Amino acid sequence: MHNGVMKAWLESSHLAGANASYIEDLYESFLDDPDSVADEWRSIFASLPQVNGHAVEQPHSQVRDYFRRLAKDPSRFSAAVSDPQVDAKQVRVLQLINAFRFRGHQNAKLDPLGLWARETVAELDPAYHNLQGADMEATFNVGSYAIGRETMVLSDLYASLKKTYCGSIGADYMHLTSTEEKRWLQDRLESIEGKGSYSQEEKTRLLENLTAAEGLEKYLGAKFPGAKRFSLEGGDAMVPMLKELIRRAGEQGCKEAVIGMAHRGRLNVLINVLGKRAQELFDEFAGKHGESWGTGDVKYHMGFSSDFATPGGNVHLALAFNPSHLEIVNPVVIGSVRARMDRRGDKDGSSVLPITIHGDSAIAGQGVVAETFNMSQTRAYGVGGTVRIVINNQVGFTTSNMRDVRSTEYCTDIAKAVQAPVLHVNGDDPEAVVLVTQIALDYRNTFKRDVVIELVCYRRHGHNEADEPSATQPLMYQKIKQHPTPRKIYADQLIAEGVIGAELATAQVNEYRDALDKGERVVKEWRPMELHSVDWTPYLGHDWAMSYDAGLPLDELKSLGERVSQYPAAHQLQRQVEKIYEDRRTMAAGDKLLDWGFAETLAYASLVDKGSRIRITGQDSGRGTFFHRHAVLHNQKDASTYTPLCNISDEQGPFEVFDSVLSEEAVLAFEYGYATTEPTGLTIWEAQFGDFANGAQVVIDQFLSSGEQKWGRMCGLTMLLPHGYEGQGPEHSSARLERYLQMCAEHNMQVCVPSNPAQVYHMLRRQVIRPMRRPLIVMSPKSLLRHPLAVSKLEELAEGTFQNAIGEIDALDPKGVKRVVFCSGKVYYDLLDARRKAEQQDVALVRIEQLYPFPEAEVRAILADYAHVTDFVWCQEEPQNQGAWYSTRHHYDGVLHAGATLRYAGRPASASPAVGYMSVHAKQQKALVEDALTLA
Repeated sequence: MHNGVMKAWLESSHLAGANASYIEDLYESFLDDPDSVADEWRSIFASLPQVNGHAVEQPHSQVRDYFRRLAKDPSRFSAAVSDPQVDAKQVRVLQLINAFRFRGHQNAKLDPLGLWARETVAELDPAYHNLQGADMEATFNVGSYAIGRETMVLSDLYASLKKTYCGSIGADYMHLTSTEEKRWLQDRLESIEGKGSYSQEEKTRLLENLTAAEGLEKYLGAKFPGAKRFSLEGGDAMVPMLKELIRRAGEQGCKEAVIGMAHRGRLNVLINVLGKRAQELFDEFAGKHGESWGTGDVKYHMGFSSDFATPGGNVHLALAFNPSHLEIVNPVVIGSVRARMDRRGDKDGSSVLPITIHGDSAIAGQGVVAETFNMSQTRAYGVGGTVRIVINNQVGFTTSNMRDVRSTEYCTDIAKAVQAPVLHVNGDDPEAVVLVTQIALDYRNTFKRDVVIELVCYRRHGHNEADEPSATQPLMYQKIKQHPTPRKIYADQLIAEGVIGAELATAQVNEYRDALDKGERVVKEWRPMELHSVDWTPYLGHDWAMSYDAGLPLDELKSLGERVSQYPAAHQLQRQVEKIYEDRRTMAAGDKLLDWGFAETLAYASLVDKGSRIRITGQDSGRGTFFHRHAVLHNQKDASTYTPLCNISDEQGPFEVFDSVLSEEAVLAFEYGYATTEPTGLTIWEAQFGDFANGAQVVIDQFLSSGEQKWGRMCGLTMLLPHGYEGQGPEHSSARLERYLQMCAEHNMQVCVPSNPAQVYHMLRRQVIRPMRRPLIVMSPKSLLRHPLAVSKLEELAEGTFQNAIGEIDALDPKGVKRVVFCSGKVYYDLLDARRKAEQQDVALVRIEQLYPFPEAEVRAILADYAHVTDFVWCQEEPQNQGAWYSTRHHYDGVLHAGATLRYAGRPASASPAVGYMSVHAKQQKALVEDALTLA
């Protein structure tokens, strides 16, 4: 550059005033990774002069200062800067291109109603860059813009930039740090100036899809006036979008797609994408329903499955069931996709596509969205990227004002946290919608990352069809009443272009209405389902008391124990972990009683050895929060890992254990989705402390406890919730047992409190071996992991089964017993220890290991020896209003004989789960034990 050119460049827009920081950011990125900036900027930065004798690796502040000095005195500029052909106007042209790439979306025509009040972006005007007059007819080098062209007349370039970045598509991608991904998106958009090319057949099909979307809503509105249907009207383009997404995915080798969405447009998707028969929907509106299990759910929560024909073969579609809790279905969908990938041996998501559909207010407002985004690139939860569609109807939920529902310009800005590109598109331009759909899917399949499409549209009716939106949105709904529908706009466009005649557009409307009148399927691509998913038949219709083969020969168990206690000699363990594995080898030989961690490990080993899949996630699951599991061994020399449970035999089933992201809600929802899709193995979520499951309460309430009753969705997910009062305070004591017991009904789930290693071994094996798939809630231990009395013999694992209730273990004379104390969990050992120290013989201890379903027959059998006893006590550590007391006391009415009484011994009722002072805790614990054991 010549001195005058350099000075002009330094004084140009991007280096002036507030834009100085823009250059600094670019330069800092260049220093970190030269490939992270565009070619033109990399060329400029690479040619900068040395500063104080050093190359450009010097801090960027020195280069900034150099710029400023040079601007004041251009004579300081030397020949050290190369490429003298570059002039000031050329640089400004490149700045203009970059401005459109960065900010063109802010002036794109995205709002179909034209109500968005958006400020003009000054940087998009050539005059802002001192490019005007004769400059507009001059020819400039355009760098990497528009593949195949090295130069363009500025006026042509400007027109092209506006078409590409300020038309119906707003491409928001310059926040990506990957140069490869940015260039890929630039090339796709700029090479076609942001506009697709479609044949007459494709345009006619697109109109047909819009006709179907509109036709269903009008038909339902006339046939069932006033009924809630959460209409798609205004966002009609979602139907062709989804169909194009599935068609193109199938063409590229996809075999399954799982869709998650809330209410808006769900009925339309069921009928016009998945191919549900229209008559079935009409029957639901009319209140008719066939014979089905459970209580059922409203029609706009229901799921559906079908096959969809594509040029690459049939794609199996699954629309997930979901409750009204917005966005919670997203991690469920991702979990289901991961299970399908694992079953197919798909490591990158090539054969299974997750599609999640969001509302504009919900994606910005619901925290589970951020949690799910954060999971997207992790080992435990990655699915090769998700296509996320946002239906932005500009009202949000019921009466919202956009200024009240988010703090960002776009509802999709949350996606930028995980480097996801966002393609905003005007919902009234269906061809642009199809184009961004193609680009989004291709991006996902190329880079295996999340991508977001924001369909900017409107809502023709209120929150539901009985709502009156003009009460809170008067101007918008005045505009909507005058605004033609997407189908009308596109039909008029095609007629004007000569693509179709007016009679064809009318014929499409009539044909669709006739099909609905007949109650038919209206999706031409619908195909009868082949067996894509696992067969659930073996898990249906079983009773809780069914017998099953739980045995495992002692020699086989010893062999497994030896194998899972071995690791390579060169794999140096941390000292305490090494001692744990030394002890395990002794336990496996039968020379030492088994502790909790080894019994649990043997349960997993025995299952994977027979081919079952095991998946465990949680915030410390590899090691175990309380240092007991150590399924993953970390080499102290090089930090490499070794997992003995993955090295049992060549024919074993998969064993996976992952330390999860710091999330409860999204992680538990993911594992629920996984377990509902993979019944053959054992899926476990382990809370760091049981209390933390509070953060996943929506998943527990809406899916785990009620999913089978509402939707017929069986699930064998196991939750391990560390629970026990060791004086660690209110948030590290209680897994809130009472909440799970309050939700128990109709044998919907199991709630167990195992008290020794043999019990946890049999409990975990039972969850797989017994063909019963319902959630298992486990109050798992903390102090019992190393309690000297909480040990088991190897023979108890080999020969026994899970005992729902355990009677007295000491040699008490039943005739001398005056009181029977029922209890569960850790408090049993406090009672046992106190009774033994007092040499007390007149109080028997009975453990209830499965609180639900209540083991009435087993308890009745245990109490047969105590027919003379009338004094019964329930003892618990938890406060009286918590724990099992209120939720289980009614069960004892069926097992206690006439004249017997049952009273409570435990902490008094409390608003907090536990005290925060160790001295108070110890005093309370001593008092409740004495109360339970001391006879009047």
